[in-house]
Amino acid sequence: MIRKEARITVRAVIVLSMILVAVFMTPDAGQAKPQWQKVTLRNGLEVIVIENRSVPLVTVEIAVKNGSYTESPEFNGLSHLYEHMFFKSNQRSREDGYHDQASELGMLSNASTREEVVNYYTTTVRTGTREAMKLMRDALMYPLFDQQEFSQEIQVVLDELAQHRSNPFYYLLNAVDTRLWYKYPSRKNPGGSPETVSRATPEMMRTIQKKYYLPNNSALVVAGDVDAAEIFRMAEEIFAEWASGDDPFVKDPIVKHPMLEKDQVVIVNQPVNAATIQIGYHGPSTDLDAPATYAADVFSFILRQPDSKFSRELVDTGLTTGTALNYYTQLNVGPITVMAQTTPDKVKDALRAIDQQIALFDSPDYYTNEELESAKTLLDVNEIYSREKPSEYAHTVSFWWASSGLDYYANYVENLRKVTRADIKRYVDKYIRNKPRVVAVLISEEDQRRIGLTEQDLAARVKLPEAKPAAGGSKARKTTGQRKRKPNQ
Repeated sequence: MIRKEARITVRAVIVLSMILVAVFMTPDAGQAKPQWQKVTLRNGLEVIVIENRSVPLVTVEIAVKNGSYTESPEFNGLSHLYEHMFFKSNQRSREDGYHDQASELGMLSNASTREEVVNYYTTTVRTGTREAMKLMRDALMYPLFDQQEFSQEIQVVLDELAQHRSNPFYYLLNAVDTRLWYKYPSRKNPGGSPETVSRATPEMMRTIQKKYYLPNNSALVVAGDVDAAEIFRMAEEIFAEWASGDDPFVKDPIVKHPMLEKDQVVIVNQPVNAATIQIGYHGPSTDLDAPATYAADVFSFILRQPDSKFSRELVDTGLTTGTALNYYTQLNVGPITVMAQTTPDKVKDALRAIDQQIALFDSPDYYTNEELESAKTLLDVNEIYSREKPSEYAHTVSFWWASSGLDYYANYVENLRKVTRADIKRYVDKYIRNKPRVVAVLISEEDQRRIGLTEQDLAARVKLPEAKPAAGGSKARKTTGQRKRKPNQ
């Protein structure tokens, strides 16, 4: 998920629930329901408008279904490089000289490249809306890929990649990703390969433009102090000349990552003082198993709370200084990640304790009914809070548009509310418990030798004792080292 998750304890639920009820009872108040209006132009461009007149500012955003999931190894990183070239000179800007006008209107522009979307956005005063839309159109339709600017941006991207590689955590994340996505690692690497970026040419940028930068593969999101009907008319006028093309994913379908066949382990040596544990699994895809994505979000939220059983057993005991479970929603296989940090001396104990908790994930008393309902309420509240800033909400909408579709997002909270214990158990059993995974530890070489950490320590799995047969011949699952609780306690 790309939303910021609030670290709110269950004790705060009553107050927040009261706030939520008050919001829902206020006439015309925003609720966790669709807050956009949408039309599709004749050329296939989806225009999404989010009206919010709290401040006289407007964000104009273009989202394109591009990014690393479209990249074979020889193109890995070129979606990112294209992003860097987007706001450079284009034919119209040179002819009309309107970059100066954009500056006068106070336009603040930026962009980002992710696995399944590249988005470009500019925020301006309300009177600059038309000019912002024209700026986007001209950047989309008339890029020059000037050789001097192109050479400069190649170096900028290479410097970014080098900066990432100066962080020890890069090597941990990369070690997990190359094993988790072992057949198509380039498809999960938005930053890209320095070798590929250094060999890029303007002709390769043209290839990307012709294949992906099409109105029928893009969305225009306009958020802020605007009128939807006016924006729809303006968009039809400004973007009508942008010609549609063949659906890029019909001729060249997105590859699906094959599941892991067995566990993978790796110890990453870097000059660090603490030790970091990362465990990665293949999670659900939005197009293949949408119900599991809702269960994943609810379950992850429960476990991230500081008073969850997961946190109590790993953080409160002092085994780790922090532990979290996360699921990242994606169309093309979303990863499930367990992250924990500890001291080198506690790594082995922490690994065993984390694995024991994972083995207990589908136990009926691992979380309470109160925790389940509280998680759903807090996720609902967080969704409302995320809309306070229209410029940020535009990014959220474009992310969901690309990775799941707006119908998925429109019904997101409603489907979260429907998640049951059975849904969570199905998700855990299908994607986590006893499933192949990648286990990695980031630790200094000196500490690894000192504590005698080996790959066998990472590969070990906790085996819970078999439950004794219950009356009538059925088996009742029992937890190990945990006090039994009723689900509603």
